Amino acid sequence: MAHSLFNSAESFIGDYRVQIATLPEIPITGEPMQILFRVSDVDFEDVDRFTMGIRIFYHDIQLDTIRPQSHEGGHWKMDYVLDRPGNHIFRVDLYDAGKNGGVITYTFNISTHDPFGYIFIFSIAAGSIGISIVLGYIYIPRILKSRTKS
Repeated sequence: MAHSLFNSAESFIGDYRVQIATLPEIPITGEPMQILFRVSDVDFEDVDRFTMGIRIFYHDIQLDTIRPQSHEGGHWKMDYVLDRPGNHIFRVDLYDAGKNGGVITYTFNISTHDPFGYIFIFSIAAGSIGISIVLGYIYIPRILKSRTKS
């Protein structure tokens, strides 16, 4: 079964499909998030076992490496914190999956929001609501007054 989260992606390479998703769906800079991985075959059946490593990039600079680890079943959950706002590139290496046991690399983007971005969104929403209330206060009595004259 696929990850049904908003911030998810999948990629097929060779005989494998790798999916990635995050919780929360839009990670916040500096806050912990959970990264969910799923590895399946072309028939969408989870693999019994896989070995995966991750390289994390930001503006073409490698920030971190998660060493290859073996996982039983087709799922892996990992907790992680991204310290910089913006787009991060996750290069997910699936070991022993390529021809002759080689490595297959999947590339995924994970974007984060700055916590102050929510303050900006809230300010715009509050301003819109405020303007609506003022306009309603001005025009609704006029509309009601014109209807009662008719």
